[in-house]
Amino acid sequence: MARVVAGTADDPFALLGPHDIGGVRHVTVFQPGAVRLAARVGPERHALSPVAGAEGVFSGPVPGHQPYLLEAEGADGAAWSFEDPYRFGPVLGEIDEYLIGEGTHHRLWDALGAHVMRHEGADGTHFAVWAPNARRVSVVGDFNLWDGRRHVMRRRGATGVWEIFLPGFGEGTVYKYEILGPDGARLPLKADPVGFGSQHAPENASVVRDIRGYGWPDADWMDTRAGRNARTAPISIYEVHLASWRRKEGGRPISYVEAARELVDYVHDMGFTHIELLPVSEHPFDGSWGYQPVGLFAPTVRHGPPHEFRDLVAAAHGKGIGVILDWVPGHFPTDAHGLGRFDGTPLYEHADPREGFHQDWNTLIYNYGRTEVRNFLIANAIYWLEEYHVDGLRVDAVASMLYRDYSRAEGEWIPNRDGGRENYEAISMLQEMNRATYGACPGIMTVAEESTSYPRVSAPTDQGGLGFGYKWNMGWMNDTLDYIARDPVHRRHHHHQMTFGMTYAFSENFILPISHDEVVHGKGSMLGKMPGSREEKLANLRAYYGFMWGHPGKKLLFMGQEFGQEREWNHAGEIDWAALGHPGHEGLRRLVRDLNTLYRGTPALHVKDAEPEGFQWIDADDAAQSVYAWIRRGGPGDPNAVVVCNFTPVERPAHRLGLPLPGRWREALNTDAGIYGGAGRGNMGGIDASPAPHNGQAASAEVYLPPLSALFLVHEG
Repeated sequence: MARVVAGTADDPFALLGPHDIGGVRHVTVFQPGAVRLAARVGPERHALSPVAGAEGVFSGPVPGHQPYLLEAEGADGAAWSFEDPYRFGPVLGEIDEYLIGEGTHHRLWDALGAHVMRHEGADGTHFAVWAPNARRVSVVGDFNLWDGRRHVMRRRGATGVWEIFLPGFGEGTVYKYEILGPDGARLPLKADPVGFGSQHAPENASVVRDIRGYGWPDADWMDTRAGRNARTAPISIYEVHLASWRRKEGGRPISYVEAARELVDYVHDMGFTHIELLPVSEHPFDGSWGYQPVGLFAPTVRHGPPHEFRDLVAAAHGKGIGVILDWVPGHFPTDAHGLGRFDGTPLYEHADPREGFHQDWNTLIYNYGRTEVRNFLIANAIYWLEEYHVDGLRVDAVASMLYRDYSRAEGEWIPNRDGGRENYEAISMLQEMNRATYGACPGIMTVAEESTSYPRVSAPTDQGGLGFGYKWNMGWMNDTLDYIARDPVHRRHHHHQMTFGMTYAFSENFILPISHDEVVHGKGSMLGKMPGSREEKLANLRAYYGFMWGHPGKKLLFMGQEFGQEREWNHAGEIDWAALGHPGHEGLRRLVRDLNTLYRGTPALHVKDAEPEGFQWIDADDAAQSVYAWIRRGGPGDPNAVVVCNFTPVERPAHRLGLPLPGRWREALNTDAGIYGGAGRGNMGGIDASPAPHNGQAASAEVYLPPLSALFLVHEG
């Protein structure tokens, strides 16, 4: 009892609650602040006696087997009643223990975290947390004056899991875990690693959220999304940082419910097929944009509670739009309430900083070789896909996971067992994650942000690949942005930068990303990268987007760049909606919308995005004029499309262009059209190709190429 009072008892269920003594039930209770305490069973009240030398501890016989209610009285005469948490048996079963120990509990969130439930006839919340090296773990909150002695948890054997059912507590309860490390030292209070909710920053306690019972209205979407995420589908992604997409009164971020209307309607009108959200997992620092998460299982409360995030996903599905989340399994922050040294030992992270500390970001690196940590991450991926019907995960910073020497000097990293730089454990975890997510949630996609030439990122795991559905094409992005930022007079000397990407375009299932990383940290906006006057900048950007939408690969564009905002992205504000008052910016927005419409409606532009048969150069070598032309092909019976780009400010009114077929070619889109802010020069009504070979093609025609433009021609026969 002295250990109970001191808060060092590690097996409270052996001491507190009901116990059979000589065939009679005896109840022992620890209730600091009480001077009298009794157990009520129906109309009968059984006084419990104070235990000498153990202040706040009461004990005595409570005959029978019926549930009892505890009634206490303080020195000031105040009275209160409460259920005894130590009269309730375990919630977790042997299967949970086995799967957790084996590292295969792919629904880990069903076992760990805080779950509102009815248990043994009482309503309350079940808490469970993994802390294998802890000497003692308690649930604390306002409900027990943050006193870790009052609700010490039950240790569940060799799994390292601690659990307790607290009757009377439910939705909205604020809590943390108080943990004594293996040396008995009290650690900083910890948030729940598998908690479903959190307080508003800067407060950082977990909050009980009941995530059961959402009535999903998106059965039709879920039945058909596999086709919408396929390599043959048109995929055009609008990347969004929700907090800075649009601000509301007083500068507050948009809510999930508001985004379900405003963002979804905007994306639908713009013709994008998917929304990609920067991480929505709970994170303590706004300036991390979500990429330093603490609550991997908690949708950030900045925009609302979990069921309202589901409202956003459901609204998107109702408009035929998929939702992709950025997911961060590569590292986690060092905040005291987070995962670092969670039970007084390096539990989630490596002990050696050469493996466990990210110098670039001052964060900790997961120990991918530890069974329970792998399980934690893989289950988290499945959690977002199953519980929130998310359609895909874009995995952040994959390169930092694949290589042990990532951003490290000689001597600052530990080689693998073969003396190499590859992180075998991380590679294995990513492969297992992809197998598990695609197996559990058919029709989803996973996407790798991988900036090196690591092979077979988007190949199946049974073929030696990492198993991702898609990979960001960072090389294409870097080369083409470097080219388009140059003065047109110099572009002829860098012509290959726009064609080099085709040498490896079909080695992976690529997404062409113009992401948030390209418009921040002094890089300027997309419009700001363009050379020339304001009008020339807009023309350059229109031509570049035409090149991008005509190029093989799925598309991704960060918010604000669809209308060419002039300032680089600022996470603390909102994108520059006022720019749409300028005709050039509104024209650019309309162009992106029409590019999406053309891309979605023209099979030749998307069906073989990842197949070499879907692409052929017409002219890749006209460096002198900075002109590029190529063919896009779809499936049998799909009309061919031809894309022609002129990246000089020189108009070419009679450019001879080789074409694969004679006959009528419709000018399906011209980035110089007046409705887009251009001068309206082009090929009104289309062109007629004659059977005169040119550029290695069977037919040709004279085409008007406006300056700084991209044209899309579709064969009509």
